[in-house]
Amino acid sequence: MTKGLEELAVWLAEHGVTHVAMESTGVYWKPVYNLLEDDFTVMVVNAHHIKTVPGRKTDVKDAEWIAELLRHGLIRASFIPPRWHRELRELVRYRRRLIQERARVVNRIQKVLEGANIKLGVVASDVVGSSGLAMLRAMVAGVEDPKALAGLAKGKLREKRSALEEALRGRMGDHQRMMLQSQLRHLDFLGQEITRLDEQVRQRMDRFEQAIERIDEIPGMGRRGIEQVLAEIGVDMSCFPSAKHLASWARICPGNHESGGKRRNTRTGHANPWLVSALVQAAWAASRCRNTYLSAQYHRIAARRGKKRAIVAVAHTILVTIYHMLRTGSTYHDLGANYFDERRRSSIMRRSVRRLERLGYQVNVELAQPAFS
Repeated sequence: MTKGLEELAVWLAEHGVTHVAMESTGVYWKPVYNLLEDDFTVMVVNAHHIKTVPGRKTDVKDAEWIAELLRHGLIRASFIPPRWHRELRELVRYRRRLIQERARVVNRIQKVLEGANIKLGVVASDVVGSSGLAMLRAMVAGVEDPKALAGLAKGKLREKRSALEEALRGRMGDHQRMMLQSQLRHLDFLGQEITRLDEQVRQRMDRFEQAIERIDEIPGMGRRGIEQVLAEIGVDMSCFPSAKHLASWARICPGNHESGGKRRNTRTGHANPWLVSALVQAAWAASRCRNTYLSAQYHRIAARRGKKRAIVAVAHTILVTIYHMLRTGSTYHDLGANYFDERRRSSIMRRSVRRLERLGYQVNVELAQPAFS
């Protein structure tokens, strides 16, 4: 309880303790850290780094071993941001959970429509868009005429009215109508809560507005994605000696396992899922942007190593770019889609000539003269 932790703080102070170290056990380190961080130098350490001898493990022995390592300076503290940063992180993570829950509700709505033989998702790209919500609410109100429902379409969806009439012809029972009504109420509630959290996060992120605007220049990065990344790593990059340290901490780089001159499993490992998911989502978006360095990097690696490894590589590049932008205050400069071709100009030329010669062509390569205006 809090009273016991306060008594612990008094006891530590009476004995002249200045440094406290503890294992990062789930969320149970947080209440201890919150009450001790103002009066002591508190270190949260990775339990994997301080394992004792197997077969001799108890909580008391663990505490003694951690204290012994701390006395000799043999443990390294994990990155624990200040209180205001932890509060911002909790808000951003909770908003992410609500967004995920909203996506699950949309899937449940789609499942109900499929059970009622209504194929709205086949014609409309967004079932819960402005047109889709109008049709869903009309179904809840008891409207069954496909023409009347299709007449609620807005914008470009009006051009698909005939297809909508076919898709909206179904058989919706009373229980399905009741479920749909409940799901729409849940959807509205989640939308209101997400909007409220957006405003809270925006107010707390006002101090980082310049950094957000600069990072927004990176292809694939959006406002929410930037807020998610900054909530996890912060804007003070002095905590990480280099971009490699940050990438290793985020586990967005290959693992290092070599024995006998052979490289074994190089998986990225388990790390912060909030940061990794935000970076991977941005990498997928960047891979679809045309004429950019990140897109060229993705297609170059995907051809040899597969799409998943290519996405992790692009996510790593985005994180390293953000690190240098925050560290130096610089703006984003895209290297261009032909960056890799320019680096390997001569080898690409020789390989292309050899392929044409194998097909029976005689090739004479000349450098094109630049056009002058």
